[in-house]
Amino acid sequence: MLNQTYTADVLVVGGGTGGTAAAIQAARRGAKTILVSEFPWLGGMLTSAGVSVPDGNELEAFQTGLWGAFLQELRHRQPEGLDNSWVSFFSYDPRIGAEIFADWVQELPNLHWISGQVPIEVFRQGDSITGVRFADFAVTAKIILDGTELGDLLALAEIPYRWGWELQSEWGEPSAPVTFNPLTQKYPVQAPTYVVIMQDFGEAIAPEIPAAPNYHPSQFTGAWDGYGAETFLNYGRLPGDRFMINWPICGNDYGQGVGRLIESDVSRGEFIQESRWHSQNFAHFIQNQLGRRYGLAEKVFPHTSTAFALHPYYRESRRLVGLTTVREQDILPIARGRVASIFNDASFCDRKVSPTGEAIAVGNYANDHHYPGVQFPLQPKSIRWGGRWTGTPFTIPYSSLIPATTNGFLVCEKNISVSHIANGATRLQPVVMGIGQAAGMAAAMCVELNCQPRDLPVRTLQTALLEDNRSKALIIPLFNLPPNRSDWQHWQLYYLDNPQAYPVSGDCPFPSGNEYPDSAFDKALIRESNCFKGIFYRLSQQEYRFTVTAPAAYQGQNWQLVTLRSHIDEQLRAYPHEQLVTLWGRHNHSGNWLLVEHLNGG
Repeated sequence: MLNQTYTADVLVVGGGTGGTAAAIQAARRGAKTILVSEFPWLGGMLTSAGVSVPDGNELEAFQTGLWGAFLQELRHRQPEGLDNSWVSFFSYDPRIGAEIFADWVQELPNLHWISGQVPIEVFRQGDSITGVRFADFAVTAKIILDGTELGDLLALAEIPYRWGWELQSEWGEPSAPVTFNPLTQKYPVQAPTYVVIMQDFGEAIAPEIPAAPNYHPSQFTGAWDGYGAETFLNYGRLPGDRFMINWPICGNDYGQGVGRLIESDVSRGEFIQESRWHSQNFAHFIQNQLGRRYGLAEKVFPHTSTAFALHPYYRESRRLVGLTTVREQDILPIARGRVASIFNDASFCDRKVSPTGEAIAVGNYANDHHYPGVQFPLQPKSIRWGGRWTGTPFTIPYSSLIPATTNGFLVCEKNISVSHIANGATRLQPVVMGIGQAAGMAAAMCVELNCQPRDLPVRTLQTALLEDNRSKALIIPLFNLPPNRSDWQHWQLYYLDNPQAYPVSGDCPFPSGNEYPDSAFDKALIRESNCFKGIFYRLSQQEYRFTVTAPAAYQGQNWQLVTLRSHIDEQLRAYPHEQLVTLWGRHNHSGNWLLVEHLNGG
């Protein structure tokens, strides 16, 4: 029986990465917002799923919006810094991430957060979604957003969605299969991972990790072959001698019967239990192989088994059938270019707006699919930049958030209208956070303008994102346009107005009086860095080594040089081979690199 019915402008169901961002942005815009989450932590993949070593949007120019604000908060709150692992430049205690989102929600009096609830029923009036029922209350709202991990509202509302693979004949995607096959049948979606946090107890003996049901050590044999144990552990190193275990090679990805996730509550529960047991068995294997100094971390997540995330890391969910579908072609670099087109005209043949006017979020991750025991080749979308590999940037169109035939509704998670193949790049935490921010802004503006999401002028939404007074968000990806440049907004608007001029290089053609950033943020990065002197070696155009001459404690060590900053990238590309150089940066032991923040001559 319903005890209460709440009324709001905007309802966000699901407190994951996208849902949390959507609720915060909608409330900051002024909408009366209700956020209902299943778990006691907000942030989803970034926190409650334990993926506190996120990938993508790592270059300084792409650290904008709520994603950039989240990174800045992490830097303030985690004294050990973020550069601890080798798989990402950002690793942090998930408790700190959860605190940040909770604080952002707490400061907004027009945002009401209710945790521990899942949707049971969706209310409709004709073609419009009007509300959602939970166990003992209901919420009606003008705009409702699905921010659930698996697109549960799509199913409850009977909004058309996709689950599984599309063949090459569907959209001509180069990496899609020509016919359905044993792989597509066994793994209809990418495998989730139940993240577990382990800890190095040093001289102490860690408590024994018991084996869970169905333990077969052969499943994990060879997990770190070719890497070594230390490198394997440092993949997801966290502060405090802890390690995020989210390892795809003979590791804890789990996909047995993954279709059960959307069959019933009971079958979903069975899959989740099995995936958690699988991670427990991997941790048991690690302890048996590497010794009792390694055990389960203590007091991380807010439930009894504190080393295990609150829920699996889902890489794929139900995917909306939207006004536009993002395909593999839309995320791949254009011919002889380092960027994807702002968006592909062919997808918009039935749209009245210019396709280049649709961008509302940016990603750059190199497409990546997870199927246990299977190497699945994908079209490459990687480039070398800043002395390392990164992904070519792409954009997400607003119309991929809008159902084809339903009003009053937006999606804001991995559940956007995207192909199974392209989901391997659009699913990453930073781009989902950008999608959520855009969806929340759109929902609030629909309330202001009393219009449906499909009728919201996209340019009005883009301008609001670019001008947001708290967390201005990137629309057009440009490698050399960091958000602290005074002309940042000018160039964003210029390429929105002149999409045909968007450079294939991804670099702005700045005038000769180039402006290098000199903000408080930059000075803070340099101030927190250490000074090193040594010899610079160019191994190739985007591969650099550095032999340390000072300080004495590091003398003779050889490090890779990398940067996330465009003007440092430019300096490294021009610096003479075998010259003395003075650098300011942070040494990463896990990756044996120096992350360069400032560069002088000898």
